[in-house]
Amino acid sequence: MFLVILAIYINIVLLVVTVIMEVIIICFLLFTLERLPLPLEGVMLALFSFVCVYGAIASFANHMFGKQLIPLGVSLFKVGTNEQKDQASLPCPIASSRQTNGLRTIAKILDSGHVCGIPTDTVYALAASCKHPEAIESIYNIKERPTEKPICICISNLDQLSAVHPPFSPLLWEFMNHVYPGGISCIVKKGEWLRKLGVGAAYDHVGTKDSIMIRVPDHTVTAHLVNMTGPLAITSANPSGEPDSIHHDMVISRLGHKIDGVLCDGNSNELVASTVINCTKIDEEGITIIREGCVPVVRVMQLFEQVKNKLD
Repeated sequence: MFLVILAIYINIVLLVVTVIMEVIIICFLLFTLERLPLPLEGVMLALFSFVCVYGAIASFANHMFGKQLIPLGVSLFKVGTNEQKDQASLPCPIASSRQTNGLRTIAKILDSGHVCGIPTDTVYALAASCKHPEAIESIYNIKERPTEKPICICISNLDQLSAVHPPFSPLLWEFMNHVYPGGISCIVKKGEWLRKLGVGAAYDHVGTKDSIMIRVPDHTVTAHLVNMTGPLAITSANPSGEPDSIHHDMVISRLGHKIDGVLCDGNSNELVASTVINCTKIDEEGITIIREGCVPVVRVMQLFEQVKNKLD
């Protein structure tokens, strides 16, 4: 009876299974008293088998496709509206990275000129569309970030960059082909090619006057999102001076009351942000490590030497 009561709060299929189980138990008791009609036992076992198989197939299919393909029936009783209360208590809208609708939701928020927390191949980041310079400016207020610290741009793949034909040297192109996509950010010289890339109105709001840092995350979710929105201005999703956010819950709890959405993807792939490299003088002086992140400096220098030797 406890199982029956519990099933009432879950779904109709589980309720039917537990009720049939009760009938089967009664059948066993009648069997011991030699008062069980044989047809009843067969009917109950057949029903039990059918409902169990139906419930298993429905649960598996619904879980795999993330929606109600095969009905299981709603619960007869609900304990309040806890789910609605939980959603209402969240400081900002959230969306799942495992659902196409989640990506579309965050893309619409970004396209409307708002700031969202998104996953990358390293740690979580705050993102704003390059179509809305005012959204990029608001990131500084959200993070309490010093205005002298520039914000980088994120694109989905290196082909987007080659399509606008920036005046990069063969050495820089070869180096970028070795490090992208991945946890390395390259600082390069700014130019009109950025406008063709889609930065447009945000040209003066990202990077410095003469340079820009480019991220190409090795992350399917981020790549799909950027393909939907165009280039994004991003920076780590943490209050300035505090540790990086390595789970979407950290973004929600620390900055959720200041931003307009979070794309939830669970734990981040890394515990620290990307490694930043200055490539503005790569042909004359080589590369300079600005910040060591998830990719060790030794590995970066090895890659650079490989590229140089390949071109020599």
